[in-house]
Amino acid sequence: MTTTTGTTTGEKQQAEQGGPVLDWAAGHGPVTGALSATTGAFALATTGAATGMPPGWALAAGCVGAIGHTAAGLRWRNAGRTITARAASWLLGSGWTTWAIAHGPLTWTALGSLATIGIGIGAAARATGLYEEAREEEAAAAAERQIAAELSAERRGIATEWAERIERIGGIRLRVLAVEMWATGCGFTIDAELPGGTTYDHIAKHSARLSADAHLPHGCTVAAGPGIHQGRVLIDVATASVLEQEISYPSDYGPLSLHTGIPWGVRTTAEQVLTYLREQCALVVGPTGSGKTNMLHTILAGFARTTDVITWVIDLNAGSAGLPWVRPALQPDGTPVKGVRPGVDWLAGTHEEAVRMLDAAIRIGRHRKTVYQDLMAQANTDLLPISAQIPQIMLVIDEGAEILVSNDRPMRKLAEKILEVIRLFRAMGIRTVLTALGATGSVLGNLMIRREAKVRVALTGGETEGMDLSKQFPGSRGLRTDQAPYKGSGFMGTPESPAALFKSWRILPNQIRDIVAATSDRHPTLDAKSAQAAGTVYADRWDRDRTAWMREHTPAEPTPHATSDPAPRPGAGAGLNLSALRDEGRDAGTGDGPDADRLAQQFMREIDERFGTIPDPNAEQDANEPRPKRSGGGLNLSALRDSDDADETAAAGPEWLAEAIKAIQSAGASGMKPSAVADLVGRSRQAVRDALKAAAERGELVYRDNGPHSVYVHPDHA
Repeated sequence: MTTTTGTTTGEKQQAEQGGPVLDWAAGHGPVTGALSATTGAFALATTGAATGMPPGWALAAGCVGAIGHTAAGLRWRNAGRTITARAASWLLGSGWTTWAIAHGPLTWTALGSLATIGIGIGAAARATGLYEEAREEEAAAAAERQIAAELSAERRGIATEWAERIERIGGIRLRVLAVEMWATGCGFTIDAELPGGTTYDHIAKHSARLSADAHLPHGCTVAAGPGIHQGRVLIDVATASVLEQEISYPSDYGPLSLHTGIPWGVRTTAEQVLTYLREQCALVVGPTGSGKTNMLHTILAGFARTTDVITWVIDLNAGSAGLPWVRPALQPDGTPVKGVRPGVDWLAGTHEEAVRMLDAAIRIGRHRKTVYQDLMAQANTDLLPISAQIPQIMLVIDEGAEILVSNDRPMRKLAEKILEVIRLFRAMGIRTVLTALGATGSVLGNLMIRREAKVRVALTGGETEGMDLSKQFPGSRGLRTDQAPYKGSGFMGTPESPAALFKSWRILPNQIRDIVAATSDRHPTLDAKSAQAAGTVYADRWDRDRTAWMREHTPAEPTPHATSDPAPRPGAGAGLNLSALRDEGRDAGTGDGPDADRLAQQFMREIDERFGTIPDPNAEQDANEPRPKRSGGGLNLSALRDSDDADETAAAGPEWLAEAIKAIQSAGASGMKPSAVADLVGRSRQAVRDALKAAAERGELVYRDNGPHSVYVHPDHA
């Protein structure tokens, strides 16, 4: 007897008709099967007795049914008890029908025996159904046990090997509880119990030695982290490096949310690492060539896919970080492209625009503190409920950490506004993502950055200079820059996951365009109350005049003195004409012909006219020829002569600067601190800092950033 059920069709009909219906396509269970068998036998017996049907026909039909179900059960590999129960049901039913036709089905004896047979058939069907289900489950469990037995041999070998390795190198004996193989096939995790009084840090500090002892490939590490409680440890062992490969940004541009996490890359386990920035700021550090700009585009891609975040970008380097996200939405003349919205909500590429943006953010934060008090009280929270209607503002500031530590006065004003945003508006949904060129004391020395930027990324690319991982990830052990020698690789730590190796996705310009197009209808708009606080400076952010700098493709016209050339002589090509050294007008044999002096003077005049050099004051000048006037720019070939241009040299800095530069040069490679220079020249420290910084920008000095021990060094000793 089959035990399958079919309720889907019946439920569908009931939903359509509004009431219970019979599902004739459904199979029979133990109860309905027994009722069907007994009612069918009773109907056949009554009809046969009334019409005088030979009783043997019913018995013959029952035998055929028993044989057919026996053959089907053998084909389906049913248990013997199941086959026997079904065959017996057919024989009992047909036997009762034969007897009832011969003696009459309408007696209490006939009806009582039929009811007893029906109950027996139902009980047998239920028992055999349960037995078949148990057989199937046992078969599946046996297959799983066989697979587990095959895997357990490998896992036992791994557990034994690593327990011995950790005991030999770390001096502690672990009790391995489980070994989980990663689904990606590039490593495994060991769950072990620590001996008394030992913490997971003890294993973490031996990470490099364990990796070397296991002969792991470059980019693969042994990372120890906390287990389910303080007496357990989880040891992640990567056996195949994902850092070496270039991993493209996922082609799935589906919607994301600030509350469910935004992916920024993948771990060595090939699992995505998520960032939760509702209350946290982020700091991304990476030297030149480490993939920091690409990482920044990955971050902007994640923000563009969210439904509850609007992104404002500050990049004082001509806005290069945000331009790829804006240009697909603007036509060459500055008018918006119909149906396409920029991937970022606001882009500041100049100091003035950055000030406008930060002032608007401060006004929005202060306004939200008052106008949304009722909403927060209704939600019973002290954090503004962020949603698509009230989106969070993410300020992405390229090289923002350098702005915070800059000594330049305009930059200091900008830094004050950035710190005000970071300090005051966490609850109001305004957070920042700052980037920096290095993890140095000057960058991480700001307490506000260390306290608020709990999401930290260090793209090393194998670079060691200015990458102090112990400062960026305090408390994390075993992190070395040579573990991530590939572009786009580094370390990432969040409050939810400790610092560990990760790989940033590679995102290409065509993907940026695709993401802008795919997410245009998803970007939230700034809520009306915040837009009112931001004012017209926010409403007019995409005006043609405000975005004109984004369309300036033609380079600036060169100055007249840079393009004015002396009249070309026949046969002269472009560039510097060195025809004075040719054989024209001179003795071919000695080069000291009668016109040698004249040609030399003409040659020097051409150099002066071409490059704006200063004539040699010691050279004799023809009284009939005026001295060429020095142009404002160009090559100065008389810098080492005793020039008459003392006024112009002095204009490059204060009069005491030359003395300071000589003192710094005399100090050698150790250089001099600005305070020492101030004491030497008798000027204020601020004035000395400004002058030395200007000299460093001109290339006359080199600034060596070392926190409180920063010095200025002469280029000869740099």
